Amino acid sequence: MTPTFKNLQLMEVGNGGVRDSSAIDIGDNLEDVRLLDSYEDDVKSRDGVTRIQVRITGMTCAACSNSVEGAIRNLNGIVSASVALLQNKADVVFYPNLVKDGDIKNAIEDAGFEAEILQEQRTTKAKSHGTLVGQFIIRGMTCAACVNSLEGILRKLPGVKRAVVALATSLGEAEYNPSIISNDEIVNAIEDAGFEASLAQSSGRDRIMLGATGISNDLDVHTLNEIVCNMKGVRQFNFNKTSSELDVFFDTEILSPRALVDAINEQSYGDFQVRVKKPYMRMVSQNIEESSHMLHHFLFSLSLGIPIFAMRFICPLIPTLNSILISQIGPFQIGDWLRVVLVGLVQFVIGKRFYVAAFRALSNGATNMDVLVALGTSASYFYSVYALLYGAVTGFWFQTYFETSPMLITFVLFGKYLETIAKGKTSDAIKKLVELTPATALLLIQDKDGYVIGEREIDVLLIQPGDLLKIIPGSKVPVDGLVVSGSSYVNESMVTGESAPVFKVANSSVIGGTINLHGSLHVEATKIGSDTVLSQIISLVETAQMAKAPIQKFADFVASIFVPTVVALSMTTFMVWFFSGVVGVYPRDWLPQNGTYFDFALMFSISVVVVACPCALGLATPTAVMVATGVGANNGVLIKGGDALERAQKIRYVIFDKTGTLTQSKAAVTTVKVFTGMSRGEFLTLVASAEANSEHPLSKAILEYARHFHFFEDPSVTKDSQNEINHATMTGWLLDTVDFCAIPGRGVQCYINEKQILVGNRSLLVEKGVNIPSGVEDVMVDLEENAKTAVLVAYDSELIGVVGVADPLKREAAVVVEGLFKMGVRSIMVTGDNWRTAKAVAKEAGIQDVRAEVTPAGKADVIRLFQKDGSTVAMVGDGINDSPALAVADVGMAIGAGTDIAIEAADYVLMKSNLEDVITAIDLSRKTFARIRLNYMFAMAYNIIAIPLSAGILFPWFGFKLPPWVAGACMALSSVSVVCSSLLLRRYRKPRLTTILEITLE
Repeated sequence: MTPTFKNLQLMEVGNGGVRDSSAIDIGDNLEDVRLLDSYEDDVKSRDGVTRIQVRITGMTCAACSNSVEGAIRNLNGIVSASVALLQNKADVVFYPNLVKDGDIKNAIEDAGFEAEILQEQRTTKAKSHGTLVGQFIIRGMTCAACVNSLEGILRKLPGVKRAVVALATSLGEAEYNPSIISNDEIVNAIEDAGFEASLAQSSGRDRIMLGATGISNDLDVHTLNEIVCNMKGVRQFNFNKTSSELDVFFDTEILSPRALVDAINEQSYGDFQVRVKKPYMRMVSQNIEESSHMLHHFLFSLSLGIPIFAMRFICPLIPTLNSILISQIGPFQIGDWLRVVLVGLVQFVIGKRFYVAAFRALSNGATNMDVLVALGTSASYFYSVYALLYGAVTGFWFQTYFETSPMLITFVLFGKYLETIAKGKTSDAIKKLVELTPATALLLIQDKDGYVIGEREIDVLLIQPGDLLKIIPGSKVPVDGLVVSGSSYVNESMVTGESAPVFKVANSSVIGGTINLHGSLHVEATKIGSDTVLSQIISLVETAQMAKAPIQKFADFVASIFVPTVVALSMTTFMVWFFSGVVGVYPRDWLPQNGTYFDFALMFSISVVVVACPCALGLATPTAVMVATGVGANNGVLIKGGDALERAQKIRYVIFDKTGTLTQSKAAVTTVKVFTGMSRGEFLTLVASAEANSEHPLSKAILEYARHFHFFEDPSVTKDSQNEINHATMTGWLLDTVDFCAIPGRGVQCYINEKQILVGNRSLLVEKGVNIPSGVEDVMVDLEENAKTAVLVAYDSELIGVVGVADPLKREAAVVVEGLFKMGVRSIMVTGDNWRTAKAVAKEAGIQDVRAEVTPAGKADVIRLFQKDGSTVAMVGDGINDSPALAVADVGMAIGAGTDIAIEAADYVLMKSNLEDVITAIDLSRKTFARIRLNYMFAMAYNIIAIPLSAGILFPWFGFKLPPWVAGACMALSSVSVVCSSLLLRRYRKPRLTTILEITLE
């Protein structure tokens, strides 16, 4: 359907045709329809400009808006300005080095109106030069040859930077420049290649797909079109009456999705109801529709194929039925007439899809399974029709093979139906993730003073940043946000993997998809749509399922030459059997009754065509990779691509970072020694007062320990309740400090009671001239050898004590290292910490190879050192300083609780921050590619055995000739067996480390 555009000249396209905007009654005031439409493209072409929106109070007519617009445009540095009377807003684009937003506000007020800046300044450069990533639902692909053809077409389109097509998900993904090519042009290119396509979702936020109810006739469609067409900010829209879907492109600067939905519902006076459709759920519904469609075709073909099969093999054994079938009507028997009609329906009605698919493949210079099916069925059908006509003319009746075509098509459709079901199951992981978010949310309505005056239920996809949401007990958190009021425990296990509920109070962050257990929460939405944690997880899984493993290249190459090779073999088979018979190589009694050398050779040739199966090869890798990425996501391991999955099976070395990876990254004070007559409480007060202004983890650990010490004697203060104590109460005992200074890599210094206090390492105190006695040195060495960091404290140039801080080892670290060793993987620890602490931690974890005092760049060098002999090296880390090493490693594994930069640089994300998942990642990779290799072995073995067998190599010795319809059944079931083999990975269970150790020890 042709889309509707709304720009300077408003046009509408719907089921009712096309009409000019002049037919729409918009009144004399054209203010409503110009807004930003007339200059948006102008703005996009400019660099270094800024846009703001201003609320204007006091405008009453178009003259007022023109006056304001003129006042703004008179300022030096204004690029463009547009004032909307009904919205009481102005949108201004300007050069910030020439004019400020305050100047704009003053100019409006000087014109006699009140002004308020609504939006902070935002540059348009990123928007104009950015690229979008669009996902497209593609229907009609049958094998790897279709995928290769489509990828080649997409990559040649102007403006497309990257394109990948996934057979298993029926999805295509393209990264493109929206200023060069649009979504519609990409869809058109796919459809021109002979496939069906539609846009599933795009990284741009200017498009929304709505499901509409209450639209029953053309008048309703016309009314809906008029409502949307007259809406300010709508660029383009398209209503599909069949699916009741309204696809709208709009200007996000003018119109929000919620305002769009509310406007349609209100302006239709409640007759129409529109709701946002989740992109992935649309894909799921289309998969279900495709499965249903395939089942319908299969059952129809089967219902016609059974009587055709019975007429050939069963009816001749029943005299009454046989006498009816051999009765003559005109030149043919009744049975012949029935076969021609019934087989024709199967061949050209149900089998139309094979002809269409074969034509589009050949028109794109490719060949696929549909070409083989179309060739085989057409040969048997048209030969049988020719045999009948030849018999009617000459009186010499050849044997016909009408049953071949319907039986072959029936079996192929059955195989396709099973494939669609199996492929649908491969994306269960994403479906489960999508279902974590609720469909609706309770929006709290506030007055201008911020007081809640009501609430309404809205679609989750209509939530906007800054919205205040009410989360009742037992409901799911709709989006990422910040608790404004209330307290409750929230179950975050579905996202973080942590089974213990997390207590949330004001200013606590919450994650979309998690479950509120007890109290009611008021949450301010901070991240929506693709910015939420859950959406990013879904995006990672989708990206992984779209990516191809390197081993897939082999299948793609084989698929590209498979069909031409099979056709050549089929022709060779025909010529060998035909000419061998003509010259008398084999006796004539081998031929069937009334048979000729031609049809005898033709049946062998057809069998070769229909028994060959490139589908099994094409599905061997993608289905297994899709299942593996889904299984990994369910087990807390996010895999970013098939190439990472393939490399992980070859891992020989795993390099661990120390802090936050092997250790808990939660430093705790374990030792406090005071060397003067000062009491422990006084000492801790001094140290905590100095460290209170520092953000260093060790400083926080010392401050927390001092708090515990001061509240220790209060029985009402427990470990759990201390988190709820008011910050002022918790820090009221601290001393005042002046001239605080943090010295990177050494410690802190400040003044308390006009005396200098130093808290840090040896180098800090030596630099400041503080003497460190040998006894204190021995204490420090003892702490470091026990994996503790020694923090020295000097007050008024005198060493008064030492604090030992330890970062405890994760409980599973030692078992994971041992488990990796039993799997043939060697563990190495690389850290920037000192050698004594590093060796102590490594000893506790069971790691023999340690590299300490290493810089972030040095970690990458260590990885390159192990890669020199061609070994596959994995890096496990969590911090920004680990990102270079994660990028250099063959397989980077980021701890889920780590930094965004580390996660971005890694190939795997261990969402539960559990080291056991390192073993899960490697084990899953090994099992996946063992399954892929098994799939390839089966697919290759099947073709190597089936093709010669169907060519009749055993016929002279055993009298065995594979009927074409049997060959078709084998072909269909072979691809299904490969898909089902991949689906067995869904039963994967992550290895229990105790089991690994027990088996190995035995």
